[in-house]
Amino acid sequence: MTKQESVWSWWQNALAGNIGPIHDGCPEQGYYRTRFKDKPWEPVAIWLEDGKWYAMRGDRQVDAADIWTWCCRNPISYEAYTKAIEGGGWDDEPEAPAIGHNLPSDPFEALQVEFASEKEQAEAFLKKPITTKSDADRAAIWSKRLSTIAKKATDLHKVEKQPHLDAGREVDNKWRDLKEAPDALSKKLKRHLDAYLQEEARKERERQAAARAEAERIQREADAARVAAEQASARNDNLAAEAAAEAERLAQQAAAAERDALARNASAGRTGAKVSLRTFIFAEITDYDALLMVLKDRAEIREVVESLANRAARSGVELAGMSIKSEQRAA
Repeated sequence: MTKQESVWSWWQNALAGNIGPIHDGCPEQGYYRTRFKDKPWEPVAIWLEDGKWYAMRGDRQVDAADIWTWCCRNPISYEAYTKAIEGGGWDDEPEAPAIGHNLPSDPFEALQVEFASEKEQAEAFLKKPITTKSDADRAAIWSKRLSTIAKKATDLHKVEKQPHLDAGREVDNKWRDLKEAPDALSKKLKRHLDAYLQEEARKERERQAAARAEAERIQREADAARVAAEQASARNDNLAAEAAAEAERLAQQAAAAERDALARNASAGRTGAKVSLRTFIFAEITDYDALLMVLKDRAEIREVVESLANRAARSGVELAGMSIKSEQRAA
């Protein structure tokens, strides 16, 4: 191996997948790339000249020893370096959005423009299947760029909304006790009335039963008086008119007794502030398993069961009626 070849051997081996050994502050001649977190890749060139190390990061000269540990694990070909340094980007990355530097000053509008540009290119990319490593890399990087936009939007949304949330909480805190305490005391007073109103309802049922019996007795007398009046009229009896009047009186009395037998709901208070017994319908579960079998096909029950089953699967617990499965997904 010539001296010239040995200068490039570390980089050439790294390009072939054999990276190392790496020593901090001891650069190796070659072409690499590096980037700041969530920023585009920048091409790096490192070379030895007249016994001194030099390095360029993009169009900026940097210290070779300092940049070395940041770029050494990302060797690139000379062709990739040349393309990148000339503004042609990277084969394994999507093209940068064509939005220039004239973004709106408003963060929301600027992010809308950024997403619109990414969306147009990404949707065009999605129309073709991924068949190469380069396409796969682009898809992964695009996914990261779009999730970064989503995170920015989430953060900006939180920043913009936070003052409103804080103000809303202050208003809620101000009014909470005055809303909840009177409402709780109002409900407590109603529960305090339950026993009294239930006893009044029991008395009303007894009164209604007695009134019903009395109404039925009077109705029987009225019916008998009506029959007697009809018979007297048929005989041209002098007492026919008197019998008819008595039948009418008893009929009116029977009607009044019938009205008196109607139920009266137990209540307390006055108009506008009246409290009375109301019927509340609720379920008392007497056979949980039987009820669950009836409800098992309802969508909301299936969602709860699937959620609990997934939680068990992630914990490695296989319950009766399920099995633990796995599949590979891009993440």
